[in-house]
Amino acid sequence: MADPTRTHHEIISRDSSTRDHPKAKQMVKVATAVTAGGSLLVLSGLTLAGTVIALTVATPLLVIFSPVLVPAVITVVLIITGFLASGGFGIAAITAFSWLYRYVTGTGTGSGSERLENARMKLGSRTQDMKYGQHNTGVQQQAS
Repeated sequence: MADPTRTHHEIISRDSSTRDHPKAKQMVKVATAVTAGGSLLVLSGLTLAGTVIALTVATPLLVIFSPVLVPAVITVVLIITGFLASGGFGIAAITAFSWLYRYVTGTGTGSGSERLENARMKLGSRTQDMKYGQHNTGVQQQAS
């Protein structure tokens, strides 16, 4: 049960000392973004390499064993699909690294995590004020 003799300042200072360190949260977010961006970049490179190898192996076989138009259409479809997939993964990786850079440097249109953290802090502060403010008011009214 809460100790009614503690002041509002003691409660706020104790609660603020037990909060998570913002640097630790930021490092976890940075590590996650680097992992996601690096994974997407590797996936982009592997897709590009796989597309080139598949075309190198499949094109001569299709040309030798099929009519000319069918392998040409299949080759074009494979080339377009491979390059689009590779480009899409590359753009996703660049976007992740761009977000990471803007998050770490604090540039851009304002960090969403900062706004969310500020809103959480305001809500917690208001809750504490209501909880202990009403308790103190009730104690004062009983004393009168």
